[in-house]
Amino acid sequence: MKILHLSSEKSWRGGEQQMAYLIEELKVLGVDSCVAARSGSAFEKWCLSNKIPLISIPFKNDFDLSSALKVKAYCRNNNFDFIHMHSSRSHSLAILANTLGNTVPLILARRVDFPLKKNYFSKKKYSHPAIKKIICVSNKIKELVIDSTNQPEKCTTVYDGVDLHRFDGLGAKGTIRKEFGIAADYKLIGNIAAIAPHKDYFTFLDTVKILSQKIKAKYLIAGEGPLREEIEKRIIELNLEKDVIVLGFRKDVENVFADLDVLLYTSKEEGLGSTLLDAMAYGLPIVAAEGGGIPEIVKNEFNGLTAPIQDSKKLSEHVLRMLDDTTLREKLVNNAKNFVNGFSKQAMAKQTLEVYMQSSNIK
Repeated sequence: MKILHLSSEKSWRGGEQQMAYLIEELKVLGVDSCVAARSGSAFEKWCLSNKIPLISIPFKNDFDLSSALKVKAYCRNNNFDFIHMHSSRSHSLAILANTLGNTVPLILARRVDFPLKKNYFSKKKYSHPAIKKIICVSNKIKELVIDSTNQPEKCTTVYDGVDLHRFDGLGAKGTIRKEFGIAADYKLIGNIAAIAPHKDYFTFLDTVKILSQKIKAKYLIAGEGPLREEIEKRIIELNLEKDVIVLGFRKDVENVFADLDVLLYTSKEEGLGSTLLDAMAYGLPIVAAEGGGIPEIVKNEFNGLTAPIQDSKKLSEHVLRMLDDTTLREKLVNNAKNFVNGFSKQAMAKQTLEVYMQSSNIK
């Protein structure tokens, strides 16, 4: 089997990591992968360094005729079984290529729990007959897609997978403390996520404001994104400049994990949250908002503590409880380590291959 993966995003975030895991593990399963990546993107660089067959295209917009024609030509010169679309723009480009005469059937990945748009173009995109299956990263997303498309037979859930051994032996405790001069008697509480609207760092900061009046701690934001300037302004408005440290994007996530006492994950919308799976594998205590598919992996009182979205009061109470109750914390961390074993990148790839095989029989 041979798959063309479409990657239209410029930066490297959770979706790109999942795509990389999928391509690596499909190779182990005997599936060849090629990629059409955005020119100059992080994923293009990854493909080049890992010698993945690649074409680079602009992905300028949803109606980029030249990119669609390049996809069509690449398909004409290769015997692909499916095009796997990994983002909204790649979805649009694949449909456009099909309209221009490409005949390769399509598989769509849906990773975000934003409501589907109700305009004519969106409805046509999702109901297009060339799409054989829509792979949803959580049951929450599956419900949303079915509600919008009324095509339950096309929708299936394949959870994200992580490298369960990605951080084995890694993470030097004290690295972040030393870098920013944080004393040992301060607790460290942080979030590792893009600074984007759906990650809801405003609730993170509201929670920090409550906690700052009750405990001696520093608060870390490990991520980059379009709302960074706005979040930094909010930090000043809340007089939290001495408490909150914006780390920006970090390649050494393991060092952040090693120093955190609690991961405080405040997303109001989330497909699933692969960072949470990584944190479980690492053994990091989790307090999370119940956005999107998060409750499917972080189960309150079992492997973490959860609160309704934007409920900074409840989130702060959970953080305090996680810090104060050693027995509870150890139970939740141990349960999380066992639970996350079912979310390996190998399992994700096997389930995706099953979807490909099932779709091969759909006319």
